[in-house]
Amino acid sequence: MSKEECLVSIIIPVKNGLPHVAEVYRMIRRQNVDFDFEVIVVDSGSMDGSLDAVPLDDERFRLIKIPSASFGHGRTRNLGVEISRGELCVFLTHDAVPANSQWLQELVRPLREDGRIAAAFGRHIAHDNASPFTTWELETHFEGLRQWPVVWISDAREYTRDQGLRQAFHFYSDNSSCLRKSIWKMYPYPDVSFAEDQLWAKMIVEAGYRKAFSWDSIVYHSHDYSFWARLMRSYDESKALYELFGYRLSPSRTEAIRQILRTTARDMRLAAVNRWIFSNFWAVVKQPFDNIARQVGYYLGTAGLSFVKQNETKFSRDKQLMGR
Repeated sequence: MSKEECLVSIIIPVKNGLPHVAEVYRMIRRQNVDFDFEVIVVDSGSMDGSLDAVPLDDERFRLIKIPSASFGHGRTRNLGVEISRGELCVFLTHDAVPANSQWLQELVRPLREDGRIAAAFGRHIAHDNASPFTTWELETHFEGLRQWPVVWISDAREYTRDQGLRQAFHFYSDNSSCLRKSIWKMYPYPDVSFAEDQLWAKMIVEAGYRKAFSWDSIVYHSHDYSFWARLMRSYDESKALYELFGYRLSPSRTEAIRQILRTTARDMRLAAVNRWIFSNFWAVVKQPFDNIARQVGYYLGTAGLSFVKQNETKFSRDKQLMGR
């Protein structure tokens, strides 16, 4: 496959991606597309057998190894784009499994059909064994985004005034996304520890480009976190969104308590209506604690408490995963 023949480059950062990454590779090889593509696997020190799972007998796959310490969410994706052959660069995480053989065709469709679109992202659905609350949350989130198939700033005053509108415009997920390399050359990914995808989306829409949501490009991607893992994940999200965008997800202890009560009441209503208390008893028992962990993490992410700053590695999942 020559450089001229390759339209799409799929870039997958990997570190200890089993068991999902093997299924990711299998589904990529099943894609039904009308163009040539390559797959660039950037591994940052896997020790679980992920290296052996890369199907190097398929000439479309390339394996790039980097030291674990050099990994960065934006930095590593920039590396992948730099060495790619395609004009359309797709990002996929090692635990986001394409749901069918049309995932790739549908993800790149908006960029192929409209030259004004700089990037697109796809829909996530929960794994079959996920908590019903996780499944409901993903369905609700992406159904809400469905009203925004293509976004661009047509009214700068409204964009500046409406935080909810800005959040919809900025949402972009590199679990399954595609960007135009010619745009990336002018606006490479920022080297930040979290939310690099949403910060990049903010840059391109504010530069006048369009961003698309491809409802029909679907990956299985979900997590049912333990109490502490949820708290850490929420801490990272809250801290990053405040530092990068100025959003406070839980601005006070009072608001955190209010949100715990509100979300738990909502979830118990869902459990009653859907009879999850019978079909998913332990998920129902766990959910109030998950809500507590989420809101506490949100609060700690922006509260600026000295004991959190002094022990941040204990509260930050991202710093632990990156070995910092």
